[in-house]
Amino acid sequence: MAIGTALAWDAAGTVFLSIALAFLFGYSLTSLPLLRAGMGIGTVMKLALASDTASITIMEIVDNLIMLVIPGAMMAGLSSSLFSDSLALSLAIAFVSTYPVNRYLIARGRGHAVVHTPHQPDAQTCARVSVHQHE
Repeated sequence: MAIGTALAWDAAGTVFLSIALAFLFGYSLTSLPLLRAGMGIGTVMKLALASDTASITIMEIVDNLIMLVIPGAMMAGLSSSLFSDSLALSLAIAFVSTYPVNRYLIARGRGHAVVHTPHQPDAQTCARVSVHQHE
């Protein structure tokens, strides 16, 4: 939102850019640690898509709709409290909107639970570590 507003883009261009960047950064923040841990790009892409798509989609729909509904918010300048207050409100409501979806997905082994699964040691690994610690 801030980039499109700073560049004085129209609402459609600003919304498009904010959605594109949200997915780019959302998937990147999930993918980079997994890639650094040595996972293959194909596996990482599947995990990022599975864990982040619903959350980012809902966040962007709610955030952008609120910004579009508040009169003048999209065209207010970056230094305007109308812009910053509207953006803060839209992001807060969008965050709250994603919580039930993320909770639902995690409870069913989906969403971010999928990303954290590769980091969880299996029972045999835990048993071997426990045995070696007590020797």
